Amino acid sequence: MSEELNIPIGLSLDVKGLNCPLPILKTKKALQQIGIGQVLEVFTTDPGSVPDFHAFCRQTGHDLLDTSESDPSYRFLIRKNK
Repeated sequence: MSEELNIPIGLSLDVKGLNCPLPILKTKKALQQIGIGQVLEVFTTDPGSVPDFHAFCRQTGHDLLDTSESDPSYRFLIRKNK
């Protein structure tokens, strides 16, 4: 993540070591635990999660605020919209 974003995190989810479709399924469940407008931070290690999270947010209407890679993991910030 870009350090200048300074986005407050509502919930953090670590799904490192899990492969598709588990990171998305666990993310969907975690989003039910936070309120609309809050941000979910997700950490994964599956390279396939990059296109998966873009597609997931596009299909569900949530905002993918930021993605970053810190070998060997990926970080996603998702704002819940509904």
